[in-house]
Amino acid sequence: MAEPGPFRSDASVVQLAGRLLCWSLAAAMASAAADASLHPHLSWWGAVWPLPWWSASLAALAWTVLRAREKAHRMPPQDSARSDWEQAA
Repeated sequence: MAEPGPFRSDASVVQLAGRLLCWSLAAAMASAAADASLHPHLSWWGAVWPLPWWSASLAALAWTVLRAREKAHRMPPQDSARSDWEQAA
């Protein structure tokens, strides 16, 4: 039997994309706060501090696509009426 891993199902990939999005947003806010409050005068800082914002944008796009794909492939519950499932979607 294969051992369960983080990449075994679509749900886990969606969760990982969501975690990446959260961490990217945290890094982006931290870098923006550092830029606003500390005003670093490092030559490379101007190129580095926007990178977490780009990462957050890409992670948000990936999460959106993966979540839509997950919802599209989900089957409706067998014990409820189809109209209830369509109304919830």
